[in-house]
Amino acid sequence: MHILVLGGGGREHALAWKLAQSPSCDTLFVAPGNAGCPNSTHLDPMDFPSIASFVREKQIGLLVIGPELPLVEGIVDYFKEQEDLSFCKLIGPNQTAAQLEGSKVFAKEFMARHHIPTAPFQAFQRDTLYLGFKAIDAGNPPYVLKADGLAAGKGVLILQNPDDAKRELAIMTNPEKYGAAGKTVLLESFLTGIECSVFALCDGENYVLLPTAKDYKRIGEGDKGPNTGGMGAISPWPHENPDFMHRVTKDILEPLLQGMKAEGNPYTGFLYIGLMVDEEGTPRVIEFNARMGDPETQAIMLRIDSDLVPFLEASTRPGGLKDMHLNISSSASAAIILAAPGYPGHYPKDLVIHLSKGAEEREAVLFHAGTKHQQQRLLSSGGRVFAAAAKGVNRQEALDKAYSLAKTVAFEGMQYRSDIGYEWQD
Repeated sequence: MHILVLGGGGREHALAWKLAQSPSCDTLFVAPGNAGCPNSTHLDPMDFPSIASFVREKQIGLLVIGPELPLVEGIVDYFKEQEDLSFCKLIGPNQTAAQLEGSKVFAKEFMARHHIPTAPFQAFQRDTLYLGFKAIDAGNPPYVLKADGLAAGKGVLILQNPDDAKRELAIMTNPEKYGAAGKTVLLESFLTGIECSVFALCDGENYVLLPTAKDYKRIGEGDKGPNTGGMGAISPWPHENPDFMHRVTKDILEPLLQGMKAEGNPYTGFLYIGLMVDEEGTPRVIEFNARMGDPETQAIMLRIDSDLVPFLEASTRPGGLKDMHLNISSSASAAIILAAPGYPGHYPKDLVIHLSKGAEEREAVLFHAGTKHQQQRLLSSGGRVFAAAAKGVNRQEALDKAYSLAKTVAFEGMQYRSDIGYEWQD
């Protein structure tokens, strides 16, 4: 089988790394890929006709969509409309189901209809700002503001001062700030607890659970400073236990699948559930993503012992995952993001990268993210440049291996957090 992974970041390199190990994989392409990906192909993930032409030309049997934007813009629907592309199986939800990520209001209203636990919210637009100001005055800090649409991970603010919250609400609903993504802004109650990332592969009716994870969004040590796309992850989530996972599946995942099917949009493909877990162990949904997370994927793929391709194929058939069991290693894993200087703000590109040879092994992998080859040199091309990922018999060994791998990489101004997993380090 010929497989195409759509996207060009660390998540896509990790998916490609895992899929390439399958006996079912004859050739693997990544579009647009990066310097670490096999057969990087310069295709724009949003150019659906060009992707379709490539699928026809290469007879791609499996198309795995990494990033959210093609899903939210309807790539699955586009392919289903092309009768001659029925031989290609797509991993991801249709456009309406992808609105679980594409629109926070859609997700919140869906959760309300199906009694899925989440934070209470109100939604406001430019012409109802005065109601938003009244709601802020009536509420208590911290105030959580979220742009309704996709905002490249920058559409969430947590504010302590009501005047700051009012000012930011006015700014966020200004079209110059987030465009269509900020047309509607949510004011949400603040949830306390510990964050957890749960992942599942779904076929519209059934699911298999993937490894859990905990990611680290802030740029600075001790979770301080601005939010980023993610500076590292550990797997499993340290508080994972059978009772907790039972609550997640019975209170959140199964009602989601049942609700989406009942509303005529069965959910297929990868599903990310971002949770806040309180002191009593009660999980509440912070957000849904219609794809895998980054950098959690770079840690998670190391712990999946099963061949992933048969599971992906099964997820494209209603009920295909029934009675299938994914083997997950009892080991731990960690991923450390190596970022450009200045990230998540303005950062330089085209930094020359030097790698020490012999640093990688099967349980320690350097996943590329923002990298490219140019004139026989390896250069940076993004804010997050690599993820140094490793597996160990326990969390501490995984972290030690990942940090050792990180030290084999050098480029000017390279930054990374030295405290990933710090709450649970021995």
